[in-house]
Amino acid sequence: MLPSYTVIGGRERLGSAGLSAILLNRGRHYSRRNLFHDMEKTGFDTVISVEPPPAQYDLDELTNLFPFVRFVLLREHLTLGEQINLAVSELDTPLFFVLWSDLRFIAGGGAHRMVERLSYSASNGDNSGEGSPFRRLCTVPVIQSSRFETLPTLIAPALHRKKVHTRVLSPVREGLRTLYPFDGVGIYDRERFIRMGGFDGTLKSCYWQLMDFGFRAHLWGEEIAATQMLKLSYEVPTPVEDNSTGTDYHRFYLKNLAPVFHKDYAHLPLHRFPSFLLQSRENIFSAFENFSEGRRWVNTNRFRWRCDPRTILGFWNMDNDKEGLSRLGQGTSA
Repeated sequence: MLPSYTVIGGRERLGSAGLSAILLNRGRHYSRRNLFHDMEKTGFDTVISVEPPPAQYDLDELTNLFPFVRFVLLREHLTLGEQINLAVSELDTPLFFVLWSDLRFIAGGGAHRMVERLSYSASNGDNSGEGSPFRRLCTVPVIQSSRFETLPTLIAPALHRKKVHTRVLSPVREGLRTLYPFDGVGIYDRERFIRMGGFDGTLKSCYWQLMDFGFRAHLWGEEIAATQMLKLSYEVPTPVEDNSTGTDYHRFYLKNLAPVFHKDYAHLPLHRFPSFLLQSRENIFSAFENFSEGRRWVNTNRFRWRCDPRTILGFWNMDNDKEGLSRLGQGTSA
């Protein structure tokens, strides 16, 4: 269920490339005129600007200057994933580009060029995306710091002593996979995103929302990868991810790490409950209620699994460790 919100502007459609932009606003005030002028030059079909409370004073002026921008005014503060889910409900283009107000384009060309690069026809590849004309669920750009230093924004999972760690690597070549889009930034296939169920709004940690989205995507056979042909830069220090554990991690664990994949379906066996009880440190009744909810969710989606977590971990161990991974943050129990 989507939260309540108000929409103003967005009377006109700017282009017909099939790519819209979702603009998330962070912290400090930026020159919004320059920002929307840049988006106008890029040629996005439409722009959804998600506005956290309180509403900005310049919205009336901006709606007249940029009629292709639809301002979504939130009545409460939402997480990263909730904002993206809400913005997607306002779009009808096949692709959407999630951006932040403190990011700027360095390279990539216009919206039409971006769409062409992501289509199967551009690479003469086989279309295996269940009818989608595009290559993957999400394509992430190269992101640089304010000093134009390439940031290690590709995320790789690894298992060490029964703990899942996330590691980072730099996008040194075309098509390197990443577990999830760093900071949520990337070009998403809208239909695939909706089939995936979007981000889990019951998780309140942005880090665990992204981890859940990424693991679920790969468990269900989707691809998230980087391209060298899109480059952005932060105007502020790189955002820091908070990967502390808690209730959100327990739900992530039940949805992604605890299920057992057998032949063509997944299930969450009851014999996993004792270890979950010890790990969660909840009372037995609360823990069993959460475990049962996880079992119901897995059962509903059981035929969407294509592999198990160890297959995903093994892929990165074999393919990406040779690229020189560095540790990011603390491990979390698997």
